[in-house]
Amino acid sequence: MPNNSRGHRFHEDVNEYFAEGARHTSLPVGILRQLEACNAVYRIAFPVVGDDGEVQVIEAYRAEHSQHRLPTKGGIRYSLSVSEGEVMALAALMTWKCAVVNVPFGGAKGGVRIDPKAHSPAFLERVTRRLTAELVKKQFIGPDVDVPAPDVGTGPREMGWIADTYKHHGPDRLNALGCVTGKSISNHGVAGRVEATGLGAILALERVLDEPEEVRSLGWNGAGLDGRQVIVQGLGNVGIHAARAARERGALVTGLSVSDGALFAPGGLDPDAVLAHREEAGTLDGFPGARFFAEPDALLEQACDVLIPAALEHAITGSNAARIQARVIVEAANGPVDRQANGILRDAGCLIVPDIYANAGGVIVSYFEWIKNLSHVSFERMTRRYQQASNEKLVRILEKLAGRAPDAADVALLCEAPNEIDFVRTALENTLAISCDNVRETRNRHSLPDLRTAAYTMAIQRVGEAYLEAGIYP
Repeated sequence: MPNNSRGHRFHEDVNEYFAEGARHTSLPVGILRQLEACNAVYRIAFPVVGDDGEVQVIEAYRAEHSQHRLPTKGGIRYSLSVSEGEVMALAALMTWKCAVVNVPFGGAKGGVRIDPKAHSPAFLERVTRRLTAELVKKQFIGPDVDVPAPDVGTGPREMGWIADTYKHHGPDRLNALGCVTGKSISNHGVAGRVEATGLGAILALERVLDEPEEVRSLGWNGAGLDGRQVIVQGLGNVGIHAARAARERGALVTGLSVSDGALFAPGGLDPDAVLAHREEAGTLDGFPGARFFAEPDALLEQACDVLIPAALEHAITGSNAARIQARVIVEAANGPVDRQANGILRDAGCLIVPDIYANAGGVIVSYFEWIKNLSHVSFERMTRRYQQASNEKLVRILEKLAGRAPDAADVALLCEAPNEIDFVRTALENTLAISCDNVRETRNRHSLPDLRTAAYTMAIQRVGEAYLEAGIYP
């Protein structure tokens, strides 16, 4: 399917999910029409000199779906699949995602239509810096306007180039670092951001499975992931951290895939060993004790308890949904289950943890990074030594009460104060827990068919009320 057709279909899916959720809100029709519309789309074509000295014209987009909260927030992806329809769909998902987890951003998304693996770092730097200059020129970036983050094909390196370029060209020098999140720790990022989306998907799943009725509906004995067979599609930044987190919680990671192949092993796989093998051999083929699929999508249809699509949209469609054997699907990617497949899987009793909740870990921790950059202080600086001193006083009191000195290892544990990553991970887990409870309550109150409809209903109601309260709607 041509790139623009796929992006258009993805956008239609998001709008249909919106329509289903909107039916259960109390908002006026006019507000709903505004919420469905994408507020602004910037299409850019700019020249960049290639490594061979020839000029290449680069196509890029930035979409701001809803400006009910500022700044808008959303990643920038580098991929040949980028199209206007795709970034509009992704921007809408960001609006609903931010509303579900209650972070004060509107939704945005951007993309550059290039294959990052086919170009040198020097060329990618030139593209990134020129893109940032174009966004500055049209006021599509800034700590109080629109704040990008990493997505497919980008990471801390590209975010660092964006921050540096904005610092020299943007209007806000004092808060310039807040123009982008997902930066490296050394470049004023926040601890825990790299793994946030993948880890967050597993934390979201655990919270969903905390509900006994949810577990009973799956026919499972006992909650949690211990002993559950998990397949992860995609070993990019999201997939690898989801696989690691699932394994740390006792799951058997039985399947892993990359763009050029997949492995399946009922006895379990070590994600890091798989990555090391691929780095050395240049392929997943030949990994000991695992079955290799040259066609990675074949992995989706293997038997498992939990399937985690963590690559691109529309991995599961009407053409393969009936062959999916997983009892639970966690949408770590954006839009991995298309509209037709969603209905097929729901009717089959499959529990889908929707993308606008399941992969919100990235924007939650990006919010923490943004706060850190605007406040110009790390989360632990003002509290760490005070907390440590308070813990030491408590230990002395306990020592008096017990009449003996506690073990040195116990003293060290009791006196340890939280650092930045402790704050971030605790806040991430707490945010996802509260959001899950709110989505479930919405589902139960309206007797909705699934978590996706409930998440959309709750998000649309929240955003619509923000419009009404701000007097945006006449």
